[in-house]
Amino acid sequence: HPFTCEQCGKGFAQRGGLTQHLTRHTGEQPFPCPECGRCFWRKSQLEQHRVIHTGEKPFACVACGKTFHLKDTFLAHHRIHAGEKPFACTECSKTFNFKHCLLNHRRNHTGEKP
Repeated sequence: HPFTCEQCGKGFAQRGGLTQHLTRHTGEQPFPCPECGRCFWRKSQLEQHRVIHTGEKPFACVACGKTFHLKDTFLAHHRIHAGEKPFACTECSKTFNFKHCLLNHRRNHTGEKP
């Protein structure tokens, strides 16, 4: 890769990729939402966020009809109907649909309070 990050060594084929990557190190978030002011590292993240303000929910679950603003949220919801439990406890092998459920469960083993 002709463009390499001097801070972490990650390589990029194009200068734009490196420029965008550098914002991870600087903390710069150059794409603010005009509706609420929340800032993003990438323009695509801002565009994805903006559907929250339009009320548009383009992702619909065929199993239950629930609709979602974001594809990632829709895909996570789909795990419930599909019976997918990709998050496994390393202590007891119990599996969970969502990472936050696994993290809550792990408190049983560590004794940590919420």
